[in-house]
Amino acid sequence: MLKFSDLKPGDIVMANNEGQLEEGTVTDLNREDKEVCVETAVQEFWFKPEDLYPIPLTEEQLLKLGFERSENGDGTVKYKKDSFRVQLPVKGNFNEMEIWWREDRRHLRAPIAVHELQNHYYQMTKVELNPA
Repeated sequence: MLKFSDLKPGDIVMANNEGQLEEGTVTDLNREDKEVCVETAVQEFWFKPEDLYPIPLTEEQLLKLGFERSENGDGTVKYKKDSFRVQLPVKGNFNEMEIWWREDRRHLRAPIAVHELQNHYYQMTKVELNPA
């Protein structure tokens, strides 16, 4: 379940559509009824926040978002998209990471979801992070 206040148009989430989990993109928010419009491969539909779930951030998800992977000689892994960086101190471990763009550096000490990375990216760059 996701908090309504954490969602923004463009965020990628999992939607429970009558028992089927489908990946989709938030297209609109109805603040009055606290409903979220999500477009999946099948259709666009309004969901309650309790029917939406985060997608854990993984290497596969970063590559879908257009990041390029590079390994450093010290065992760390860096993902790059233009001048934005995501660095893992331990290869394959997304429990801790550092993200930065220009002089804005953030140390994240817990795993995050795709929509949370999208929101960090937007806060830092003022550009939406969408699939490549």
